[in-house]
Amino acid sequence: MSVKVKIPTQLRSLTGGASEVAAEGSDVKGVISHLEQNHPGFKERILDDSGDLRRFVNLYVNDEDVRFLDGLSTPIPDGALLSIIPAVAGGARGR
Repeated sequence: MSVKVKIPTQLRSLTGGASEVAAEGSDVKGVISHLEQNHPGFKERILDDSGDLRRFVNLYVNDEDVRFLDGLSTPIPDGALLSIIPAVAGGARGR
């Protein structure tokens, strides 16, 4: 299955600056493996040492958070969009 992957600014050094790349895979894990083959470094930035999604990385398949679906086993239909969204923390303190 061919999918589009939106790349956040923090990971664009792995894609030569591209904000979107094409990848193959029938599920999220397969797409991550394909990204790793074509753009080494993705797997370690997205998955932890046990192979689970890092705590501060969010993945969306067509606007659906994979954590509320089947995680890394979430199927990805042909032509879907996988968005990699790093969590944002912080903010202004009350005055």
